[in-house]
Amino acid sequence: MTLDKDCSRPRFPKRAIITGGMPYGNKELHFGHIGGVFVHADAFARFLRDRIGEENVIFISGTDCYGSPISESYRQLVEKGVIDCSIEEFVERNHRLQKEALQKYNISLNLFSASGLGRAKEVHRQVSEEIFNLLYDNGYLSKITTSQFYDPELDIFLNGRQVEGQCPIEGCRSDKGYADECSLGHQYMPSELINPRSTLTGKKPVLRDVTNWYFNLEAFRDLLQEWVDYLKQIPNTRPMLTNILQEFLKPPVIYVKKEFQEEVERIQGSLPEFSIEEEENKTSFVMVFNSLNDREKACTLLTENNIRYRTGKTLVPFRLTGNVEWGVPAPEKEGVKGLTFWVWPESLWAPISFTKVYLEQQGKDEDAWKKWWCTPDAHVYQFIGEDNIYFYGLAEMAMFMATQGSNPTIHPEEGMLQLPSLIANSHILFLDKKASSSGKVKPPMALDLLDYYTAEQLRAHFLGLGLGMRSVSFQPKPLNPKANERDGDPALKEGSLLTNVLNRLARSCFYTAQQYYDGKVPVGKVSEQVLQEARETVLEYERLMYKYEFHNIMNLMDTYIRNANKYWVSGMKEVKDTGNMELQKQIVVDAFHMLRTSIVLMHPIAPEGTEMVCEYLGFGKEFWDWNRIFETVYDFMPNPEEHALKYLEPRVDFFRKHPSQLG
Repeated sequence: MTLDKDCSRPRFPKRAIITGGMPYGNKELHFGHIGGVFVHADAFARFLRDRIGEENVIFISGTDCYGSPISESYRQLVEKGVIDCSIEEFVERNHRLQKEALQKYNISLNLFSASGLGRAKEVHRQVSEEIFNLLYDNGYLSKITTSQFYDPELDIFLNGRQVEGQCPIEGCRSDKGYADECSLGHQYMPSELINPRSTLTGKKPVLRDVTNWYFNLEAFRDLLQEWVDYLKQIPNTRPMLTNILQEFLKPPVIYVKKEFQEEVERIQGSLPEFSIEEEENKTSFVMVFNSLNDREKACTLLTENNIRYRTGKTLVPFRLTGNVEWGVPAPEKEGVKGLTFWVWPESLWAPISFTKVYLEQQGKDEDAWKKWWCTPDAHVYQFIGEDNIYFYGLAEMAMFMATQGSNPTIHPEEGMLQLPSLIANSHILFLDKKASSSGKVKPPMALDLLDYYTAEQLRAHFLGLGLGMRSVSFQPKPLNPKANERDGDPALKEGSLLTNVLNRLARSCFYTAQQYYDGKVPVGKVSEQVLQEARETVLEYERLMYKYEFHNIMNLMDTYIRNANKYWVSGMKEVKDTGNMELQKQIVVDAFHMLRTSIVLMHPIAPEGTEMVCEYLGFGKEFWDWNRIFETVYDFMPNPEEHALKYLEPRVDFFRKHPSQLG
C-alpha cells in the first residue's frame, strides 16, 4: 500500500488479508481483546471492503488452542473440581464464548477458527509440518540441547507457565517472568531467569537437559535491520513499532553494576572478547560481545564468580519445539521425535491455515491461498498488541524470509510469502492500571460491558483512544468506584457523537422529508461549498485510514458531523424566522448529502446504525462503494422524483443508547 504519486491519494492493494490477534483458548474475551485489537482490525477490514470490494478482503482470526497457558489453566481448574472434561472440550467451550463476544461487538470476521478444533486442526497440522520441513531443508534450523526446568518433587518437566521468576532483561518492567519469556514478551534462555519457582510445589526447580529444534533468528539480523530501515521510510509505519524492533537488533550485551567492575577486570582474560560502554550517570557499565555464543559463555563465567548482571535485548535462537503434550506434533528429524511445536511459532503461521480453511469452504482449490499471501498484488495486515511485536516483527518476518531459500530478501518475488504490515497498539489500561487475566487487576469481560453500553458506543470509544501512540486508560463510569456521580462518563464521549449528533441529523432529514416533501428527498443541486467540504473530509479520512490513525478519524468525523448539525440548526432557524421555503429545500438537499457522507465514512465504525440509515434511504450495497464516494444521493436513484424513502416512525433512533442510559 503506497501513496499514489499522481494525486497524492493512498493506493490500496488488489486483495487484502486482515488478521486480529489470536486469543488463548483458556478463557473468554476480556475488554482488552476487543478494545485493544479486534475493533481496530474490524474497522480497517470494513473500510477495505468498501474501498476495494468485499470479495477482495478476507478478515480472519481464531482461538489459539495450544500452549502452556491453556494446559496450566486446565490443570488448575480440574484440580479444583471446577471442570470435569477433556482439554479439547475446555478449549472448545472458550472458543464458543469468544465467538459469541465477537459477534455481539459486530466484528465482521470471514472466519473465526481454532487451531486445535475441527477441520482447522487438520489443516494447521499440515501447514505446520510443511513450514518446518521448508525451514529445515533451507538450512535454518538447529538441533540444540538446552536446560529445561524440572520439578524433582513431582518428577516432571515444567512447561513455560509452571515456572515464575523475574525477567533477566535489563530495564524490564514485567510483573512476571516465565521459563523463557516474560509477560512483556522478552525472550531469554531458561538459565537466565532470576529466582525461578515452580508454581506446582512452590519450590526452586532444577535444570535438566532437553533437545529441541530452534530457528536461527540471529542469522537474519542484517535483513531485519534492512527491513526496519525500510519501514521507517513508509509514511504509515507507527514509530512505536520500529522503536521496539530496533531495541532487539542491538548486539548481545551484558549490564554489570559498576561496583563489580574490578571483579570483571580480574577475570577478563578468561572472558570472550568484548568492548565496554560507559555513561557517567548510569550505575552500570555495558559489556558488548561479537556474538550471542560469546555472551552466553560470559554469562556462565560471571555467574561462577558471583558477579551480578542483567542481559540486554537481542536476537536469540527462536525455539520451535517443546515437550508439551497438548500441542501440534512436530516432524521427526535426525532421530529427535515425540516433540510438539511451541505455541508461538505455530500461532504465527496459523492465519495461513485459517485462510486455507476459509477458501476451502468457498470451494476454492488447494493453492488459492497463495493469491492472498504470496503475491505483491495482495497484502496482509496484522493487528497486534505491543507485547507481541518481538514475535510478529522479528520471528515471523525472519521465518517468512527463510522460506525463500538460500538468498532471502525483504522484497519477495511472486510466489513467495510476502512480509505483512504490522499495526501494533499500546496497552489499553483499566482504571489507569494494566489489566491482565493473570495479574492483580482483573479486566472486565467483553460481554459484561454490554450490560452498560451498546456495541457501537464502545466501538467508537475504543477507536478514539489513540492506542497507536500510547497506552490509554479505559474509564467506564459504572465500573469505576472512584467516579463522581455528577461527572460524565468518559466511555460515552465518542458514542454521544452517534446517539446524539448523528442520530439527530438523520432523524431531522427523514422527518422533514416526510412532513414537507411527501417522503422523498427534494430534488435539487447540492451547494458547491457542501460538496467541497464533503470531498475534503473524504480525502482526509482516506489518508488517516491509510495511516491507521483511528483516533484522528474520530476527531475528523466529530468536526464534520457537528458542523452538519450546526448548518441544519442555523439554517432552519432562518427558515422559521423568514418563512423562506426555497431556503428550506436547499438546506434539506445539502443535509442529505452531509448525511450521505457521514454515513459512508462512519460505516466501518458503527455498521449497525449506518446500515439502518442506508435501508431507510432505500439503497443497497452500492451505497458503500468508494468508487462512487463523491456522488450524491441522487446518483443512486434511477428516478429521483419518484424515489420514496422508507417511512420513519416517531421516536425511532438509528443510533441507540443503552437501556441503562435512558430515563
